[in-house]
Amino acid sequence: MLTAGPALAQTTGMRVGAAKVDVTPAKLPDNFNGVLDKIYARAIVIESGGARAALLTVDAGAVATPIWERLTARAASELSIPANQILVTATHTHSVPFGRDAAYEESLFQALKNASAKLRPARMAYGQGVSYINVNRNIIDPKTQRWWEGPNYDGPSDKTVAVVRFETLQGAPIAVYFNYGVHAVLTGSLDMVSGDLPGSASRYIEDSLGDDVVAVYSNGAAGDQNPIFFQQTYDLRQIRIEDYAARGQDISNAMPPGGQGLDRKNPKVARLLDQQKQMTLSMGQMLGEEVLHVSRSNLERPVAEAKIAGAQTVVSCPGRRRLDKGRAGYPGTYEPADPIGIRLSLLRIGDTMIGGVDAEVFTMIAQRFKRQSPFKHTMMTTLTNGVARSGYIPNDAAFGFNTFEVVSSRLQPGCAETAIVNGLLDLVDQVTATPAKSQ
Repeated sequence: MLTAGPALAQTTGMRVGAAKVDVTPAKLPDNFNGVLDKIYARAIVIESGGARAALLTVDAGAVATPIWERLTARAASELSIPANQILVTATHTHSVPFGRDAAYEESLFQALKNASAKLRPARMAYGQGVSYINVNRNIIDPKTQRWWEGPNYDGPSDKTVAVVRFETLQGAPIAVYFNYGVHAVLTGSLDMVSGDLPGSASRYIEDSLGDDVVAVYSNGAAGDQNPIFFQQTYDLRQIRIEDYAARGQDISNAMPPGGQGLDRKNPKVARLLDQQKQMTLSMGQMLGEEVLHVSRSNLERPVAEAKIAGAQTVVSCPGRRRLDKGRAGYPGTYEPADPIGIRLSLLRIGDTMIGGVDAEVFTMIAQRFKRQSPFKHTMMTTLTNGVARSGYIPNDAAFGFNTFEVVSSRLQPGCAETAIVNGLLDLVDQVTATPAKSQ
C-alpha cells in the first residue's frame, strides 16, 4: 500500500543531496583490538516531481528492525521522505560491534538530514559492469564428499555491478550508488573495526571522485557469495579448530566464536591477519575501479527528471526449528515452527527499480527477479529495511544441499523464492503508474 509523506512543493527537475556521517564507536568491546578503518552511514536523498526518496547504507552487520522503524518514521515526519521511499541497507561487514546506542541511531538520521540539506539541481544515469571478486562459497569437500565452504568456481554467481551516478547539471559527481553481491567477511575475525570490502570500495571511489562525493554501497544477493580470495580466513579457522581440539573441544563442524581461539602472538596468525587487511584494500580497489569504469564510459544517457514511488509488503512462509547441531555436510532435523515474515521493499527512481529484502538471499533468487522484471534497470538489495527472523534464504534448488546456510535456515523449503520474486514484481506493478514495458 502506497503512502505519502508531508506535501512538498511541486518542482521541475531533479534535486539530489548526499552526505556521510562517521559512526565508528568511541568505546570498543573487549574482543576488539582497535579500529582498522572508520565506519560510516552514507546517504543519498533524491527529490523529483514533488516527491522524495532516500538511499541509506550503514557499515553494519545489520540494522535492527526497531531502529529502521524509528528512523523512517522520523524521516517521514521531519524530512518529508515517506517511510516506503527509504531503503536502509547494511553492508553486512562482520567487523563491527553488535548493538548500538541512541547516539548511533541519531547518526543515521543525521546522514539523511545532512543529505537533505544539500539538495541541488541534478541528473542521474544508470550503467552496468562486471567484477569477478565474488564466488559461490559452497563446494563438495574432496576428502569427506560432503558440502563445505570454499570457492566453487562453477557455482551460481552474479558478477554484475549496477551503478547509478548522480551529478550536477554540469556533470560534476554528487554521489554514486552501486550494487554488488559479496559477503563483507575479509576482516571477519572481529579483530579490528572495519567497513571491510564495501567500506574500502566506497572510500576508494570517494577519494577518486573528490572528498565531497559520497559512494553508497548496496548489498546485493550475497547469501551464498564470498570474496574470491578468502584463504586466510579458512587457514585461521583451521588454527582455531586445532587450538580448541588441544583443549578437548571439537569445533570442526561448528562456527568458532568470532575473534576467539586465536593466539595473536603466533607469527602465523599475525601474518594471516595482516594479509586479510591487505586483501580488504586490494579487493575494495578492484570493485571501486569497476564502478569508476562504469561511471566514466558505460552509463546511459542521463535524465534530469524521474518519477519517484515506493511500496512495501510482507510475505509469509512456513517456518521450522532445528533440533540438532552441526555447521554443514549433514541434513538437519527440524520441527514445524511459526510462519516467518519477510519484508519486501521496492523503490522506483525513474526507470530504475531497486527491490529490497530484509534478509540474506541466495544469488539465484535475485537473478530470477531481475530476469522477470519488465525493467532492465533492476537490482536487488538485501539486509534492507530491518532484519527477518529467517536466517539465510536459499533458492528452492539449493535446499537440496546440506550447506551451512541451508541447514541453519529457519524457513521450510518451497516457499521463499517464489514469494520474494512474485512479491517484488507485484510491487513493481504498484509503483508503475502506466503498464510497464521494456525500457
